[in-house]
Amino acid sequence: MKITGKKILITGGASGIGFALAERFIKDGNTVIICGRRETALADAEKQLPTLITRVCDLSSGTERTLLYEWIAAKHSDLNILVNNAGIQQWMPLNDPAFFEKATQEISINVEAPVHLSWLFQDLASLDTIMNVTSGLAFVPLTKTPVYSATKAFFHSFTLSLRYLLQEKNIAVIEIIPPALNTDLGGKGIHDFAPPVSGFIESIFEQLEAGKQDLTYGFTEQLSKAGGDILGAAFKNVNQVK
Repeated sequence: MKITGKKILITGGASGIGFALAERFIKDGNTVIICGRRETALADAEKQLPTLITRVCDLSSGTERTLLYEWIAAKHSDLNILVNNAGIQQWMPLNDPAFFEKATQEISINVEAPVHLSWLFQDLASLDTIMNVTSGLAFVPLTKTPVYSATKAFFHSFTLSLRYLLQEKNIAVIEIIPPALNTDLGGKGIHDFAPPVSGFIESIFEQLEAGKQDLTYGFTEQLSKAGGDILGAAFKNVNQVK
C-alpha cells in the first residue's frame, strides 16, 4: 500500500528515524504531526518541514500521554496512523550508580508510553494503522545497552499480540525493525559507523508499498527470521564474546 492523503502522528519525530519518516510521509502527500519533549528540537524540525504540526509532550508522563490523546481527539479526530517511534537508549554497566534511575526512564518511554498510547488510540474512530518501531536488538541484545535491548524485546512481543488483538477493529499493526543507523540515539557519535537513515527509509517504504507487515533492513532481515544457532552466533559477534 502507498500511504498518501493520511493524517499521521509520530512520537519522537523531531530527529533520527522519526524525523526521516515525517519527511517521507510529507513528501508522499500526508499530513504529519510530531511530538517530543524538547520544544527547540520541534521548532528546528518545523523550520525544515514547514507543514509539520508539532506538540510538546513528555512521553514518560502518563498524564501527558493522556493529554496528547485528548488533544488529538479534539483537534485531529481524523488521525489515521499512530507511529510509536519515541525511544531512548542508555549505554551503562550494571554498576553504574544511576543504573536503576536510567533504567526506569527507559522503561517509561520505551515500554509504558507505546503500550499506553496504543490502548488510548484504539478508540479513535478514524485510526486504521499503528506502526511500532522496535529494533534488531529485540532479537540479539547488546549488553552495553541491557535495558534498552530488553525494552525492544518486550515491544516486539507486544506488537505481535497487538496485531492479533486489533484485528476485530480493522486496525493494521506494522512493525518497523531498524538495525543500528547513523543517528544520535544513545549519544552523539556512538553510531557514526552505521549506515545512513536515508537508505533505510527507502527500503521501508518499498516494503510498505508491497504490503509487508514486518519491515526490516540489512542485518535485521536475517535476525527476524533466524533460529537459535544464528542468534547465538550473532550475540557473540555483537558483544565480541569469544
